Amino acid sequence: VLFRSREGIVAPDYPGPVAADWPDLLTIIREKVKPERDLVKRDALRERWWQYADKRPGLTKAKLSLSRVLATSLTSKHRAFTYVPSNLVQDQTIVVIVSESSALFAALSSTPHEVWARFMSSTLEDRLRYTPSDCFETFPFPKSYETASTLEMAGKSCYDFRADLMIRNDEGLTKTYNRFHDPNEDSADIQRLRELHAAMDRAVLDAYGWQDIHPICDFFPEFDDEEEEDEGGRPKKKKYRYRWPDDIHDEVLARLLDLNRQRALEEGQIQVPEQPTDGPWADPSVKTPKRGKRKAKTPDSTETLFATTEEEA
Repeated sequence: VLFRSREGIVAPDYPGPVAADWPDLLTIIREKVKPERDLVKRDALRERWWQYADKRPGLTKAKLSLSRVLATSLTSKHRAFTYVPSNLVQDQTIVVIVSESSALFAALSSTPHEVWARFMSSTLEDRLRYTPSDCFETFPFPKSYETASTLEMAGKSCYDFRADLMIRNDEGLTKTYNRFHDPNEDSADIQRLRELHAAMDRAVLDAYGWQDIHPICDFFPEFDDEEEEDEGGRPKKKKYRYRWPDDIHDEVLARLLDLNRQRALEEGQIQVPEQPTDGPWADPSVKTPKRGKRKAKTPDSTETLFATTEEEA
């Protein structure tokens, strides 16, 4: 990363030109950051106290060829993905996915992924915490989704309409989706946004080959046991979520879990348990092999749990 100053391009390890251009900002960093950096053991952090403490060169390199990347908040009331410029430095509370694919946007913004994420993730208060290792890396995406034109078109249509809607209303993602899930919100724009999300859901289900599932969203209370009054005794507005009925939700989740297991088996991450040949759980079609005399192992044939070949070592 290089800084542009009045004196031209300079390396970031020399604060002089930066101080000349941004004296107020550097003063804040000197007062609030430098005292802590002076106490750390790492020489680089003490000597270059105005730089980021921990860089992510892999992420920076991966973003170089893209103009934008997908991102979502680590913790959020609504699970919404959006595009952000690739040259921005994201906060640690932002999950960055190095892709600008509209098909991937559709898959991640779909209800199947929402179902999976809410099942796999933890929560902070009543907000979903989207941990990539639990929600993204384990999600069984439809095969060849990257080249699915229907997914690409559905994702692009939804994103473009939503972006234009937020600009026209001067509202961010949270306010937009608050309206999306409000049963009293019947504006033409929000109804159109619901239709576009339904189109993404249909495209994702079709990509899985699940044409037999025909979901219709409706408004359901977000919390069944929510109090009707607040602590002051005032009526409390009930929270709703525009989502699939429970039976469709459970069916899709069951299929996703089964698909996840199948792929884990194919990749060798888990092994098929051996079928019992005797006892109450025995399969009558499996014959018990004849047992021969056990041959004693010689010291040369002894194996250890951590044995490796020279090539592996």
